[in-house]
Amino acid sequence: MALGNHSTITEFLLLGLSAHPNIRALLFVLFLGTYLLTMMGNLMLLLVIRADSCLHMPMYFFLSHLSFVDLCFSSVIVPKMLENLLSQRKTISVEGCLAQVFFVFVTAGTEACLLSGMAYDRHAAICRPLLYGQIMGKQLYMHLVWGSWGLGFLDALINVLLAVNMVFFEAKIIHHYSCEMPSLLPLSCSDISRSLIALLCSTLLHGLGTFLLVFLSYTRIISTILSISSTSGRSKAFSTCSAHLTAVTLYCGSGLLRHLMPNSGSPIELIFSVQYTVVTPMLNPLIYNLKNKEVKGERSLRDSSDLPQLHKGQARWKRPAFTEGRREPGDLEPSVPVTPQPPGACACSTLHAAPTALP
Repeated sequence: MALGNHSTITEFLLLGLSAHPNIRALLFVLFLGTYLLTMMGNLMLLLVIRADSCLHMPMYFFLSHLSFVDLCFSSVIVPKMLENLLSQRKTISVEGCLAQVFFVFVTAGTEACLLSGMAYDRHAAICRPLLYGQIMGKQLYMHLVWGSWGLGFLDALINVLLAVNMVFFEAKIIHHYSCEMPSLLPLSCSDISRSLIALLCSTLLHGLGTFLLVFLSYTRIISTILSISSTSGRSKAFSTCSAHLTAVTLYCGSGLLRHLMPNSGSPIELIFSVQYTVVTPMLNPLIYNLKNKEVKGERSLRDSSDLPQLHKGQARWKRPAFTEGRREPGDLEPSVPVTPQPPGACACSTLHAAPTALP
């Protein structure tokens, strides 16, 4: 770091958490338990998605990357926090501080972009169920995921390159438990206008920008769900997006409030920081628990007759009877004529017939 003729500062002091020994011991146990749960929960989620071929779908491809990001995010913050809780000298080197800032930008920015991509996936699944396979093709969701990583790395690189040129004098106390750009900027005695502009752009892009995309997607999703006539249909549709909506609210809400608040080291500021850097990575595997009804809801939604009625002129599938003359009680007459199949023929071939158009 270029510091001109000023004395070189080699480390910062992280004094965001309590100095009372008993409280520090309690916080150590609490954050250690949270970190272990985060590691186990996200690793288990990754393994389940990898092992179950039924979950090799766009939504769970996004979710696997989200779990990996949460593993990285938590590992960037929590181990150093635990070390400082046990140490009398709560220090971090300047290089280590900038490295932590870099990886916080990468993981936080990538997670925000992934959440917005998942919102678009839910929009396609609920608002365009019959075209979902065409809309969320492999090329699109791969671009969305790797584009999220690319934006995260680019954002981190720009902000850290500007931070490297900052000059520090005597002030080296960070009233926080980790190195983040809003906590680092007030310590600089050099011009930080460019760093402030870069930080503002990052907040607008990864915070308000992704939040706006999520808001627009869910506006359309809610409108579509309300148009479903039956209660069971609305329940099935809502089950496919409730987990994601909860994750977005927890992460984006606390993250935006943290970065829009003045940097003062106040308890409420620390609470918001702990929420989006420590607690949310632990909660995501619980929110997206693969044993809950979301997987069943995801599959049943695609086969449900309770999907919202399409506009005039669009195609509509009705459930065919796979055995001639046999239907479930209450089923409508099949719109697709079913021809008895010769022995050995695939019973699923009726699904490839042309859809009927609404009158």
